[in-house]
Amino acid sequence: MEVLIMITTESSKTNALRIAKLLIQKKLAACVSIKQIFSIYEWDDDIEETKEFEITIKSKPEFKDNLINFLYKISTYDVPQIIYKKYHAEMKYYDWLNEAI
Repeated sequence: MEVLIMITTESSKTNALRIAKLLIQKKLAACVSIKQIFSIYEWDDDIEETKEFEITIKSKPEFKDNLINFLYKISTYDVPQIIYKKYHAEMKYYDWLNEAI
């Protein structure tokens, strides 16, 4: 039984919480986890160092395209990080996820 895990980031806790709540309300995700991270990356020929909030979305594989479209619309970033992979899930968790969304 497969589940989709998608990871994105946001610049503020407020934005991350807003996205997480909308994903749950719109039944695009069964669960969303948020954690503060520190990122270093190159942008416009400069090395950036910034605090960000990583958003981990647990959903169904068939929701992948809808999730990507939603994140592109709502993200505050010009190029949002959208990384995803399918994982095998333990049956009870899989059942819970499918009942939640």
